[in-house]
Amino acid sequence: MFDIKERPNLVEKALLIGAHFRREDAEETQDLLIELEELVRTLGIGVAESVCVFVRDMNPRYLTGTGKAEELMAHAKALGCDSIIFDNELSPAQQRAWEEESKLCVIDRHEVILDIFNLRARTREARLQVALARMAYSMPRLTRMWAHLDRQRGAGSGGQGGAARGEGETQLETDRRLANKRMDKLKEELAEVRKQRDTQRKERSRVPLPHGAIVGYTNAGKSSLLNKLTASDVLAEDKLFATLDTSTRRMELPDGQQLLLTDTVGFVRKLPHDLVQSFRATLEEANLADFLIHVIEASHPNAEKFYETTTEVLKELGAGDKRVILVLNKMDLVTEDSRVQQLQNAFPDAVQMSLKTGQGMEALLHKLHEMVFDRVTRLNLVLPMHRLDLVSLAHQEGKVLSEKYEADGAHLECVVPKRLSSRFEEFAVN
Repeated sequence: MFDIKERPNLVEKALLIGAHFRREDAEETQDLLIELEELVRTLGIGVAESVCVFVRDMNPRYLTGTGKAEELMAHAKALGCDSIIFDNELSPAQQRAWEEESKLCVIDRHEVILDIFNLRARTREARLQVALARMAYSMPRLTRMWAHLDRQRGAGSGGQGGAARGEGETQLETDRRLANKRMDKLKEELAEVRKQRDTQRKERSRVPLPHGAIVGYTNAGKSSLLNKLTASDVLAEDKLFATLDTSTRRMELPDGQQLLLTDTVGFVRKLPHDLVQSFRATLEEANLADFLIHVIEASHPNAEKFYETTTEVLKELGAGDKRVILVLNKMDLVTEDSRVQQLQNAFPDAVQMSLKTGQGMEALLHKLHEMVFDRVTRLNLVLPMHRLDLVSLAHQEGKVLSEKYEADGAHLECVVPKRLSSRFEEFAVN
């Protein structure tokens, strides 16, 4: 009753509308409409047409002018659409007005993203976070669900002075109480899940390995990069928001240094604020990491804007001052020399790579080594036989490059964390 309708099961063809209020914003509005089309298709909804609308005088009832609203409604019906989807965020009243007059399903970008998140959520934490965001979105729209019951009754003849509350008002208040209870319950369950996540972090911190978080715009290739570096099998699809759950894996650099890498949810322009808040526990992996790997989809014409969007959200999360490795992924799809030069000028320190062809992997490993080089040291050791416990420690915490046993003890060439170097120093040789 309180949840958002399962839109993908209700609509098949949509008219997309993007309204802008300054003529100089027309190009950006068109770009956002292209992105909205990708989001809508992710839900399995066909797109009949995308319309960019300039609004000179905003009508608070429709967002657009009255005449333009009537024109767009008629156009949607002429195209055979059963839905109108706005790139702009609609107020509950505006959404209700469009639906009442067009007799079509009318939603906005906010609800599209919520529906995608609902389809993609897999773990209990992600499902709870999505449910909480959806409840927060639906609360101010409860009135729309009971619009047919909103008439007030007159005072009865039993001598009561004031007007009695109508049936609709009673039902609405009941729904709001139930919705608030549901939200409180979701928050309690989410708090419990976050405690479990904190426990997992504490377990990881017992072996203090360097920790990097992979961040970037949705569909940039973050999960594919994690799989490539760690030889894991995290879900990686060519879809928007394929990943909504964090995955942490361990990897080993060629010099033996180990580190943890975490995949995070992708960013998107105009990400609903309540989703940023609801997913703070998921996104805070970026805030807790020692450094970030910022993946940029080099083949996308809006790569620079996507970089700015991700950077802005990271600042909002308090992770804006982290050390960053920039990765330009999908460079194999950039065929024009002028565009390659443009990307080099915009991101001069970025690693240009292609996960599909393997281009740039060695350069990325070198960058990772630079990030953590101060955490390890390389040693040549001669360990007496009564200190073979250190041989076991070198295998467990570092990487043994060579090992042989002679009369004077165990000869090791190894890489160990600097935090443990003092335990080996007395046995080090040139």
